[in-house]
Amino acid sequence: MVPYDIAVVGGGPAGLSAALGAAKAGGSVILLEKDEGIGQNVRTSGVTWIHEIEKLGIGKDHYNPIRNFSFVSNSNSVTIKGVAPRACVLNVRSAYQHLAMLAAEAGAEIRVRSKVTNATILPDRKMCRLRSRTPKGEIELDCRTIIDASGFNSLIARSMGLVKEWGRYGIGAEYECYCENLDLDTWVLMVGSKYSDSGYAWIFPVSRNRARIGVGVGRPESRSDPVEKLNEILVGRPHPLDQMGKIQPIEFHRGFIPNEGPRTPMVYDRLILVGDSAGQSNPLVLEGIRYAIEYGRIAGEIAMKSVSQNCNKDILFGYERMWRQKNQASITSAQRVQKRWVNLSDEEWNSEIDILREMSIDEFIDFIKAEFGICKLVKFGLNHPKVAYRQLLGLIKNP
Repeated sequence: MVPYDIAVVGGGPAGLSAALGAAKAGGSVILLEKDEGIGQNVRTSGVTWIHEIEKLGIGKDHYNPIRNFSFVSNSNSVTIKGVAPRACVLNVRSAYQHLAMLAAEAGAEIRVRSKVTNATILPDRKMCRLRSRTPKGEIELDCRTIIDASGFNSLIARSMGLVKEWGRYGIGAEYECYCENLDLDTWVLMVGSKYSDSGYAWIFPVSRNRARIGVGVGRPESRSDPVEKLNEILVGRPHPLDQMGKIQPIEFHRGFIPNEGPRTPMVYDRLILVGDSAGQSNPLVLEGIRYAIEYGRIAGEIAMKSVSQNCNKDILFGYERMWRQKNQASITSAQRVQKRWVNLSDEEWNSEIDILREMSIDEFIDFIKAEFGICKLVKFGLNHPKVAYRQLLGLIKNP
């Protein structure tokens, strides 16, 4: 059995991007995906940011552009309008399959219907072995390094006894719907007890007359079932659903996303975690696709660099250092804001929306992308002296 340089477990955006990065770096790469097809089971609402996603090779054929952002609470609302689109809602299947085509073109071997059941490092510590259940029966394959892109369950790292289950996470449920009246340029976040318990609801336009309408809740703060709340709002039609005319669900999605920051560490001997497996997401709106694609590719490239130097573990740790230097401070600050958000009362949400109302489009996008810090918040306070920005400033400065 000829070993692979890199085995990637998981065919989501992180895994596909890791396979692409490793294959382009010259490695022999295999990707194992348990579903019957890439992007077959949608587990994400697909919201991300145009500038970042286009730099990563996802073009306009794969998304609906968004230029306006609405927040709605039980008795308050604001719409922050932009001129040019800045955010987008992905066509998840087409975007993921595009990434798969890029990885295959670069030389990665992709196997669907291949569920990994066991992962070990062999006794000589020079090789890893994966066991996978496939349509042809159980197979074993060896590799020099594993990239765990298995998503929320962190399948490989958990099977090797390296990590535990997530303690804080979001669980979301959504319908992709026909909507008679839909503002294609605007996504909506809905907060407060009408919409969700310790979370938020959303309307994300996908294409003409088609949107994803969903509800997310935070664990462990809430034990409520997001599916029940989703069905409730589709029947009750609180604002702004009351303005959308006929709404007809045509597809159901359900997913989990970690919400306690990145794992520490994200790198082990011959193993890299990436994407949801590593906890790489923005805590404010729990979006992680841009991180998954960017750091998936970096993980693949660094894994191959390590392989070329006898699987040097210090080289692998360069991946984690790169992530933390660029993202850790903003993610930590965003976690503080998010932990407060999940406990706000309806009245407090109404006040929070008044703060958002004072933001320019640039200020709002910096904030919602978790790209804020002390300097930006001080500048915001100087520009908007009547706003109680010190409250937000305190969230950034204090644990």
